[in-house]
Amino acid sequence: MRGPHDLGGLPAGPVDTSPHDMTFWEKQIDALNALLSQKGLRRVDENRRYIETLGHDAYNSLSYYERWTAALARQLIDKGVFTQDEVDAKVAEIRARLGGDAA
Repeated sequence: MRGPHDLGGLPAGPVDTSPHDMTFWEKQIDALNALLSQKGLRRVDENRRYIETLGHDAYNSLSYYERWTAALARQLIDKGVFTQDEVDAKVAEIRARLGGDAA
C-alpha cells in the first residue's frame, strides 16, 4: 500500500524551489530536532518513519515543519520523555493564553 509520502510516478504540478524565510517557530523546531539528535533522543530515520506514519489526512494537511513537530512529539511520548496528558495540558495552557483561538 502506498503511503502519503510516496508520490513517485503520480501526476503532480511543478515543485516550488524558490527559497523562503523560515518563521521563528520553524527555526525553533529545527534547532530542537538538532539538539535532540545530539543528545541521542532522536534519529533521522526515526523522524522519517514517524512522519510517514502520520496518515494521509494529517500528512496532506500539515506543513513540512508541522509534520516534524507532530513526529517529534510522538517520538518523545513513545520514548517516555513526556506523556500525552502532559502534551495535552500544555496545548490547553497555550490555547488559553492565546485566547482559545490557536489551533
